[in-house]
Amino acid sequence: MDLTWSASEESFRAECRSWLEEHVPRPGLPSGDTSEGFALHLEWERLLHRDRWAVVSWPEAYGGRGASLWEWLIFEEEYYRVGAPQRVTQNGIFLLAPTIFEFGTPAQQDHYLTRMSSAEDLWCQGWSEPNAGSDLAGITSRAARDDAAGGWRLTGQKTWTTRGAFCTHLFGLFRTDPDAERHRGLTYFLVPLDAEGVTVRGFGRLDGDEGFAEVFLDDVFVPDGDTDPAGGGTLGAVDQGWGVAMATTTSERGLTLRSPGRFRATAGRLVDLAREVDASGCLSELVADRVADAWIDAEAYALFTLGDVTDIVEGRSPGARSSYNKIFWSELDVRLHEVALELLGADAELDGPWMKGYEFALSGPIYAGTNEIQRNIVAERVLGLPRK
Repeated sequence: MDLTWSASEESFRAECRSWLEEHVPRPGLPSGDTSEGFALHLEWERLLHRDRWAVVSWPEAYGGRGASLWEWLIFEEEYYRVGAPQRVTQNGIFLLAPTIFEFGTPAQQDHYLTRMSSAEDLWCQGWSEPNAGSDLAGITSRAARDDAAGGWRLTGQKTWTTRGAFCTHLFGLFRTDPDAERHRGLTYFLVPLDAEGVTVRGFGRLDGDEGFAEVFLDDVFVPDGDTDPAGGGTLGAVDQGWGVAMATTTSERGLTLRSPGRFRATAGRLVDLAREVDASGCLSELVADRVADAWIDAEAYALFTLGDVTDIVEGRSPGARSSYNKIFWSELDVRLHEVALELLGADAELDGPWMKGYEFALSGPIYAGTNEIQRNIVAERVLGLPRK
């Protein structure tokens, strides 16, 4: 296996490194899950779009550079290496966009992708409901056909919508055939949050950020949207939304949401912190071993990702394998931050970045499908083990 980059890829790396080092905000921005921070992050997102760095692997017609997936990995590595801001557009460009590329009509692709890359449309994910968290097939929000109006009437509630308090649109599943079996009779909808009948109610988190929201839908009309998607509509075939949603969850659990650059950068900062502690003679051998293990795991994840990209480039879908990918990166994130807090000792609570990162890392084994559910998926669909 040849793990070296080509001359053109190294040239791409140099270009994006130069741009990022010149433009990344210093000092860093406030959390993008606060109203103040979100507004500042949008300025950053629009700067990325202006210079075609927002979606480097997309076609130029949609604001990208037509870069390869290998070049996308390079960009992500440089992005996190320089400490660039979190991507508040990630639910759109990393989760929904691949699904639109696969299932969207030409009109939907032209409308949504362009506005998504420019941060005009900001998307939140409408998966979880009060009685359907990791059990996505248990949703009860409904969509009733309105033939006279040429669309659908949506009723229900979505919760834990990340940055829903700041977004303009929601994507999610609704039950269009209430008599169908659990995984059937579901349809994937794209919903403007300014539609009549939508109520967005933000709520605070324990860390003080206010981006989470509950979304209530009371007889919300959404047109079919095949030819004129401005008002929302269905994505993919009616009653076939489970398959469309699984494409989104593959992106959420797999390559696009959590690139290895994110964890390699964190592992690098962890090594730097360990060196600072070691300079004062306070680093125990046990903790040093944990630092080394965490760094090795981050490198292992990067190598695993190269295999995933090879499969994708050669036309093979990761499918259910994205579940063990999600297990690994989410638990790696927790380990990296746990070791950092151990290094900081009594000062851990005073260190904003590491403590904030740790608090967020704890949610990783829960969002994108709890790791308990992901282990079941790996057991049944990857390893072929029988259901108990």
